[in-house]
Amino acid sequence: MKTRNEELLALADTIKVLNDDDTLELMKKTLPGAASLMQLTASSSTVRARALAAIRGAKRSVNLDFIALAIRGKKIGFEKVIGMIDEMAATLKTEQLDDDHKKEYCAAQFDQSEDKKKGLERSLKDLETAIDDAKEGIATTQDEIKALGASITALDKAVAEATSQRKAENEDFTALMASDSAAKEILGFAKNRLNKFYNPKLYKAPPKRELSDEDRATLAAGGTLAPTAAPAGIAGTGVTVLADVSEHGVAKPAPPPEAPGAYKKKSGESGGVIAMIDLLIKDLDKEMTVAQTEEKDAQGDYEQMMTDSAAKRAEDSKTLGNKEATLADLQAALEKDTEAKASATAELGATLQYIQSLHNECDWLLQYFEVRKEARTSEIDALGKAKAVLSGADFSLVQTKRYLRHSA
Repeated sequence: MKTRNEELLALADTIKVLNDDDTLELMKKTLPGAASLMQLTASSSTVRARALAAIRGAKRSVNLDFIALAIRGKKIGFEKVIGMIDEMAATLKTEQLDDDHKKEYCAAQFDQSEDKKKGLERSLKDLETAIDDAKEGIATTQDEIKALGASITALDKAVAEATSQRKAENEDFTALMASDSAAKEILGFAKNRLNKFYNPKLYKAPPKRELSDEDRATLAAGGTLAPTAAPAGIAGTGVTVLADVSEHGVAKPAPPPEAPGAYKKKSGESGGVIAMIDLLIKDLDKEMTVAQTEEKDAQGDYEQMMTDSAAKRAEDSKTLGNKEATLADLQAALEKDTEAKASATAELGATLQYIQSLHNECDWLLQYFEVRKEARTSEIDALGKAKAVLSGADFSLVQTKRYLRHSA
């Protein structure tokens, strides 16, 4: 402590000597550089003024105002102000880096969101087209199904009517053939009976009675057979098809003529009657032939109609099944597309909200990015200049102290 006190006393005496006016004048003449030690106060003010000028050269901001206040404050050393400048410059660079990243983020998010928005709008447009097509297809298919159902119903009705008509025609044909056959038999019987009297050579006797084993046994035992029953049917001819000729439109016979005179055999007139019977039989054969031909043709047409109708019904039924399957597919696709449209609409709404939030978050930054960047650049440049001024002043001061110490 004694040594320190002695050192302080020596320094105080030295400063007193050096601060003397005569000493200053002498130093100016002999050692001009040494006079700077005496003007440290004036040089510090000049440096502060130059640093403030550098600060004022940039666009004013809160940051620069704060540094300017620090520079004006004479109680704060240059080293501390330089530290504040370095810290402020680092902060400005960090803020600019944050703005750069934010700008990149906003640009990327806007691009992604716009692409997503356009994709969703295209999807919605495609879904709306698909929904319209599905609705139109469903309406068309339903009309086709309705038409096919009506066609099948009409075909079934036509088949039923044709079947009923064919049945009635066949019954008429069967009745006609039975009637004509019976009429032929009666006419043949009548002709044969006339031939028995007028043309015995042309007469055909009825077939002999065929004896059964029982009949032969009876005769062998000396017994007699039961008399043959008289032929039944029309007039004892054995023809039983027409029980009542009047029911078939045949006129009842006229009342019997007056009693004839003495009988005389008239073979010539009998020939005309037989010829007329032959003509009637010929007409009946012709009528039966025509009826058979018509029946065959009608049956063939009916069978062909049944075949064609069955084929058409099978084809229509298959087409109807396909249409119903198509309708089910269209309805399923419509339901799926409708759900997809609702989902896409909701997603588009959320995307639009997100884009709006991006605008709220990013528009101000994007609008003033260059202005803010230019301002920060100006601030950093001004801070750099101020630092350079202050650093140069500090260096001069250090050099001056070293020079004085070396000289001492």
